[in-house]
Amino acid sequence: MEKIKIGFIGLGNMGGGMSMNIAKAGYDMVVHDINRAAATNLLELGAEWADTPKELAESVDVIFTSLPGPPEVKSVSMGEDGLIEGVSSGSIWIDLSTSSPTLIRELSEEFAKQGTSVLDAPVSGGVKGAQTGKLAIMVGGSESIFNQIKSVLDSFGDKVSYTGSIGSGSICKLMHNTIGYGMQMIISECLTLGVKAGVDPESLYECIKNGSVGRGNLLNVTLPDTYLQGKFDPPNFALKLAKKDVSLALELGREYDVPMEAASHAFNELTSAINRGWENKDSRISLLLQEERAGNIEVRLPQSC
Repeated sequence: MEKIKIGFIGLGNMGGGMSMNIAKAGYDMVVHDINRAAATNLLELGAEWADTPKELAESVDVIFTSLPGPPEVKSVSMGEDGLIEGVSSGSIWIDLSTSSPTLIRELSEEFAKQGTSVLDAPVSGGVKGAQTGKLAIMVGGSESIFNQIKSVLDSFGDKVSYTGSIGSGSICKLMHNTIGYGMQMIISECLTLGVKAGVDPESLYECIKNGSVGRGNLLNVTLPDTYLQGKFDPPNFALKLAKKDVSLALELGREYDVPMEAASHAFNELTSAINRGWENKDSRISLLLQEERAGNIEVRLPQSC
C-alpha cells in the first residue's frame, strides 16, 4: 500500500515503540491513547491527535490497536465513540493485542458489515523489541489483506508470519506464551533444587545455558527430527534413559525437600509411555499421550520444516 494514513491506538510500553517505528518509516499517522502525554514524541514527529477511536477511524486507512486485553479491545472497537462508528468500506483494522481468538472472530464479523477487514496480529519480543523493531508478529485473517499491509508490519517487526484465518494469530501467541510460562515453572524447580543441593547459582545457570536446553535444540532440532515427524525409532535418546534421568532428579528433590511438581508430571508421562512398551523408542514418543488426550490430534510438520 502506498500513501496510506495509519491510525494507532494504545501508546503504552509496547504500542509506544511500535508506533514510533511506523512513524520513522515515513507513514502519516493519527494517534490516540487514554493518556495524551504518551503521544508527545509522536506528535513532535508530525502525527495528528484524535480525541476518540471513532474520530481516528474516520481519518485513516489502516488502524492499529495495542491494548491490555479483551475488555479494552471490545471497548475501543465497539464502545461509545468506538472504531465501529468511524470505519468505512475498505478500512483495515489490525489488533496487535494479546487477546481472545473468539472475541476477534466475533468483532471481525461485525466490522465486515461495515466493509472493514480485520486482522489479529499479536506480537512477541517485549518492550525492547518494540523499540528496536525486533518483534515476531503473528497475523491471522485474510491473506490478501495481509499481503497488502505487510510493508507496514515490516516497519516494526523483523519476523512477520501469516498464520491463517482470523483468530489464528491470537492462538499462536497464547500457545507461545503458555509454553514460556510452563518452562519458567520447571526451570525454577531445577534451579532451586540445584542450588539447595550445593551448586553455585552462576555455575548451574551457565551449565543449563551451555547444554542442549540452553542452545534451543528442543525446538530447532530434536522435536522437528522426532515427534513432529512421528519418528521415534531409532531413538535419539531412549525413553528408558529419560525416565532414569528424571527419576534421579526427583530422588534428589526428596533428599533436599524441594517440591518438583512439573518434574513429577514429566516423570509420570514417561512412566505411562514405558507402560505402553515404548522403553526403547525415542523419549519424545511420550508426547503421543497428550495427542490422545486432546482427541487424537496429530501434530506433524512437512519434512522440509
